[in-house]
Amino acid sequence: MQSLQPLRSFSNVGYVSESRNFAGFASNNSVSHRIEPRGSLRLKVGEGDLIRIVLAGHDRHLGLLAFGPDGSRQEAAFGITTIDSVSSDDFASAPLLGWLHAQRCDAPSGLSAGRVAFQDDGVVLRAPSALTVWLVNPTSQVQLVDGGRGATALVEHTAHSTPARLPEPFGDVREEFTIPRGTARAYEIQRGEILQVIDVEGQQCSDFQAFGLAALGRAQERLIDATATRSMVRRSFPGPGLFDKFFDAAMTPMLRVVRDTCGRHDTFGMACTARGYEERGFPGHVNCSDNISEALADFGVAPRTAWPAINFFWNTWIDPQHHIQTDESHSRPGDYVAMQALDDLTCVSTACPDDIDPINGWNPTDVHIRIYRSDTKLTRSVAYRHKEDAPMQISQESAFHERLAPLTDQFAPARDLWLPVSFPSHGTLGEYWACREAATLQDMSGLRKYDVVGPDAERLLQRALTRDIGRLAVWRGSYALMCDDTGQVIDDGTLFRMAPHLFRWCCGSEESGRTLKALADRDDLQVRIHDLGGALPNLALQGPKSRDILRKIVFTQPHVPTLDQLKWFGATVARIGDRDGVPFFLTRSGYTGELGYELFCSKEDAVRLWDAVMDAGASLGLKPMGSAALEIIRIEAGLAAAGAEFAASVDAYEAGLGFAVDRKAADFVGKTALERNATAPRRRLKGLLFDCQDVPPQGAPVYCGERQVGTITSATQSPLLERSIAMARLSVEHAETGKTLEVGQLDGRMKRLTAEVTDVPFVDPKREKARA
Repeated sequence: MQSLQPLRSFSNVGYVSESRNFAGFASNNSVSHRIEPRGSLRLKVGEGDLIRIVLAGHDRHLGLLAFGPDGSRQEAAFGITTIDSVSSDDFASAPLLGWLHAQRCDAPSGLSAGRVAFQDDGVVLRAPSALTVWLVNPTSQVQLVDGGRGATALVEHTAHSTPARLPEPFGDVREEFTIPRGTARAYEIQRGEILQVIDVEGQQCSDFQAFGLAALGRAQERLIDATATRSMVRRSFPGPGLFDKFFDAAMTPMLRVVRDTCGRHDTFGMACTARGYEERGFPGHVNCSDNISEALADFGVAPRTAWPAINFFWNTWIDPQHHIQTDESHSRPGDYVAMQALDDLTCVSTACPDDIDPINGWNPTDVHIRIYRSDTKLTRSVAYRHKEDAPMQISQESAFHERLAPLTDQFAPARDLWLPVSFPSHGTLGEYWACREAATLQDMSGLRKYDVVGPDAERLLQRALTRDIGRLAVWRGSYALMCDDTGQVIDDGTLFRMAPHLFRWCCGSEESGRTLKALADRDDLQVRIHDLGGALPNLALQGPKSRDILRKIVFTQPHVPTLDQLKWFGATVARIGDRDGVPFFLTRSGYTGELGYELFCSKEDAVRLWDAVMDAGASLGLKPMGSAALEIIRIEAGLAAAGAEFAASVDAYEAGLGFAVDRKAADFVGKTALERNATAPRRRLKGLLFDCQDVPPQGAPVYCGERQVGTITSATQSPLLERSIAMARLSVEHAETGKTLEVGQLDGRMKRLTAEVTDVPFVDPKREKARA
């Protein structure tokens, strides 16, 4: 069999070495992607496009499938003359098979792919013509420790010409058309069909309205009612998830939002009108309301001077003075909203002509419409971008979703995954008490994980984190902070040492990876930063009976710590049952303040791990838990959260995280600023105990008399304390324990909640439960 080797002639492209930082790469005119173990990637390439790939590990190869516009196989165009069979069990083949079905190709009984092999500096491929390329990263097992078989692939696609703005269709398109800027078009969709409204160039608003087709036949205009919709979904506009529907005035659902890659729309304003432009000095300006009336004339809809509309991609908000504000749209080229029709509908869409204010980025452009047949399968998703200019990722279902979906419909986006909020069979309060009295199991796969490997790994982490990493023993962990040079917290997480030169950093955001990469590049360190992406889903088993549950299933080899040898922040590698059981990385850690553990496994073992833990805990009161119950417990435990206790302009001490700053540690980033700030602190994080059940919102002002002296960072009603509690950032002059303060409600003046200042955590202040 012939393996494809790097094309050395493209010296202007350059190559990426595996010997150093592995956090990512991209040139200014390229788009970067990752293919996790068992993952796949589809690229639509044009003639002359370059595909650059780097893959770490020893058995380094990917599978490549190429298809021409007519569906013919085109691997030979890349110089591959023979192909291997690829087991659909060794990667998540559903997206590929679904795409083949959408192209009306028969799904093959067996998959075959060209074998792309690698040398140390990767491989560069050049597309000879316009093709659809699938890259698959098959593996039968994802190793937990080394970077061998099962590594993440980095792919950079550089377009030879300007890429098409339209996203790839995700199903069988019945009809599609472009609405030129400044115009509108009416059309019909049938019950079950999916409508996709696409912003072609970015920052372009599209007014939308829909009418019940049967009611129009009776000369009745049953249309989307924005007020009814906001009342039903309890937010400004619906989105994928539990509250996902547009309603008419009778509160009958008309459309269900399945995907939304922008996440910022308007339901308050009317479609632009002739009068609106006249009042601003532009008589005769083309407007959406007149365009809508004209487009709907043939459908029996009476014209209106001003049309109520759903204004997709229009960026509006209500300021503290209750004024509606607007600015340039957040949408990028190719962003879209996809909705499923819940009735036969007549719809109308516009490409807004407004060119005298920022709503269309000062430059109106086109809108594209696609209508998919009712048998199109589309998972609910939102867009996730780990940085503002990063490529869009569609949110995915967790590796544990197969077991979670039958238990709840209450999912919400958590970074790039859908994770449960609550489980109706027990409810948030039932889950809370299970964690306090027995045990709970929670999907925490939204955590970010980075393996830091190499002879300079310790040196890098000493520089990046606020702990003395040199004192961290193998199979031990430590909670740590990552700060900037002003002492503000960039991210927090837990670092585990798995070998002398191998660490695993479990944290909250991709900013950790970017910071580690920047420090490694600056100091020219011999280290690889391996972003595990979604390759290591994890569960949190928390509660006083968590150890008893694990004793039933955990097997460890003699060379690693046993379950009973794991102290707080200990780690080990374990298996389910015996030496041949499912492997997982086991740590004694959590986010509840209770005795607890976290279990990290490969994707293909996720369901088996869930089943083993749930079966072992059935007799001990184990229950699944969602994010709502976790929020109550973490506030009672005084645990900080990003965007709440630590945020912009807040240093580590003001965030209540001074315990994680080791002043004897090496010269970590931010140390000088923190030492300076510690000598004259201005604010402290304290607790507030209320004598009522009212829960103040985050950001509520804290008063001493008429003067504001602090701000609420997190608050909840404590089931254990039977009162409301809050964490607040207070001026040091008013942070004395026992002091009485007030939290302002109704603009801070018309209602006050009396509270007593206390220390945090509210429950188990010595962390005796976690240390048990």
